[in-house]
Amino acid sequence: MLVLNATFEPINVCTVRRAIVLMLKERAEVVEHAEWELRSESTAIARPVVIRLVTYVRVPREARQRKITRRAVFARDGWSCQYCGSGSNLTVDHVVPRSKGGSSTWDNIVASCAPCNRRKGDRMPRQANMRLRRRPHPPRAEVFIHVSTPTVPAAWRQYLTQTATAA
Repeated sequence: MLVLNATFEPINVCTVRRAIVLMLKERAEVVEHAEWELRSESTAIARPVVIRLVTYVRVPREARQRKITRRAVFARDGWSCQYCGSGSNLTVDHVVPRSKGGSSTWDNIVASCAPCNRRKGDRMPRQANMRLRRRPHPPRAEVFIHVSTPTVPAAWRQYLTQTATAA
């Protein structure tokens, strides 16, 4: 389930069970639901797909502090190599190699296919006659929602930005 803040800003993904608990405690309301219902002996509830918190929750927005993972880098970079555009056999590459003083930060790590990563090796992109398609940057918060689920349901797309759903 996609969880929206009170302002309709996407903030998290949760299980159906957690969504139902939030709804029963009146901390969330259903924004989008599935065709079928969840039933108990005495109750029937529309299966939530998107819920919205009733009260605003402050969420830290500093993406630079978020953990860098391979999936997050791939999602930020649109699941494609930042040198050639290939979408297969992806690895991560330090634009400025660590041996040359490069750090493991969002501004220095990109998705790279294995052939491009080998070709670049322990050199700067210009030394390997390679060019980045896009400059690396800290990802938008929505990228982490995309990372947490293998596919983005159609009902979620209107609440997520283009960057998060490009995959």
